[in-house]
Amino acid sequence: MKIFSAVLVGIVALEHLFIMILEMFFIHSKIAKRAFKLPKHLEGDRNVAVMFANQGLYNGFLAAGLIWGLILGSNSVGYMIQLFFVICVVVAAIYGGFTSNKSIIIKQGLPAILALITLWSVI
Repeated sequence: MKIFSAVLVGIVALEHLFIMILEMFFIHSKIAKRAFKLPKHLEGDRNVAVMFANQGLYNGFLAAGLIWGLILGSNSVGYMIQLFFVICVVVAAIYGGFTSNKSIIIKQGLPAILALITLWSVI
């Protein structure tokens, strides 16, 4: 179960690394436009791009924390770091689902919730 847990935490980390790259560097790409459903009148707005870049940085911090926990492994410190950052992702997904787009709960929340369940099961 520890390996399955690490795989799920890794998937959550990769997802947030992808989101970071998309928001920080490729916000004007077709993929970003489709993913974020940004209205046409905001697509070229520099302020919007800056806000996405800032948000991307936070997603990068989540990915970095998850990767850090994975590097430390399944010892008590690595486990607690993984647990903390997975809980952060779950909270962010729930908040994003209620304030921005309900699909965030599934797209970002579900993998994190599954990772959280498996982390709890290896205690």
